[in-house]
Amino acid sequence: MNIKAKADTGRSKYSVKASRKGKRTPLYILLIFIAVQLAPILFITPTLNYFRGQGMDQATAAASTSGWLIVWTMGIGFIAAMILILRDKQFFNIWKGKKAGLLEAIGWGVLGFFLVYFAQIIAALIEVELFGIAPGSQNTASITKLVEVVPWALLAVVFFGPVLEELVFRRVVFGSLNQTTNFFLATAVSALVFAAVHLEFSHLLIYFSTGLVLAFLYQKTKRIITPIIAHVMLNGFVMIAQLNMEKLENFLKQLEQMQ
Repeated sequence: MNIKAKADTGRSKYSVKASRKGKRTPLYILLIFIAVQLAPILFITPTLNYFRGQGMDQATAAASTSGWLIVWTMGIGFIAAMILILRDKQFFNIWKGKKAGLLEAIGWGVLGFFLVYFAQIIAALIEVELFGIAPGSQNTASITKLVEVVPWALLAVVFFGPVLEELVFRRVVFGSLNQTTNFFLATAVSALVFAAVHLEFSHLLIYFSTGLVLAFLYQKTKRIITPIIAHVMLNGFVMIAQLNMEKLENFLKQLEQMQ
C-alpha cells in the first residue's frame, strides 16, 4: 500500500468515526436532558430529611429541596452537555448556506425576546377569549417560590434551563427533523414537544407559540445562540417581574392615590 492509499484510509476511518459521533451526540444530549428531569426523584427523600434536620418547617424544607436539586441537576447536566458538544465539532453544522454573523445573531436574539413576548400575549388573549382559560402560570408561581427560598435556583431557571432546552428542542428535535422532513413539520413537532414537556396543558398554546418563534429564530440565523439569548431574556424578565410583583403593585397603588 502506497503512502497516498494509507492517507486515504486514515481519512476514511476518521470520517466514519466523526460521522458516528455526530449521530450519537444529539442522542446523548437528549438523554442528559431526560436524566436532569428524572434525577431529582432519587434524591428528594434524603435531601428533604437533611433540611428538616436543620430545623426548617415542612414548606421551607420542601422548597429548599426542590430549589437545590434543580440547581445541582441542571448545573451538572449543563456541564455534561457542554463537554459533549466541545468534543463534537460538527454538532451545530446542520444548515446549508451561510450562518448569520455573531453580532447579527445576537441582535436577532434580543429582537427575538420581544417577538416571543408578543406571541405569548396573543396566545394568552386567545386562551382567555376563546377557551376561557384564566391567565397566570402555576409553573411560574411555583418556580418563583423556589427562587425566593433558594436564590441560586435563579441561575438554573434563567441560564442552565434555557440553554439545555434550546439544545434539546431546537438543535436535537427541530434540527434533526428539519434535515429529514421540512421546516414547517419540524417546527410544529418541536414546538408541541416543548409545550408538552412543561406539563401545563391548559397553557399549551402559550408554550407552543414560544416554541414556534424560537424555531424561527434558529432557522433565521442558523446559530443556536440566537434562540438561547431570546429564551434567557424571557425567563430573566419573567423572574424579575414575579420577584418584584409586590413592589410593582404598591407602586401602582401609590400612583392611583396621587391621582
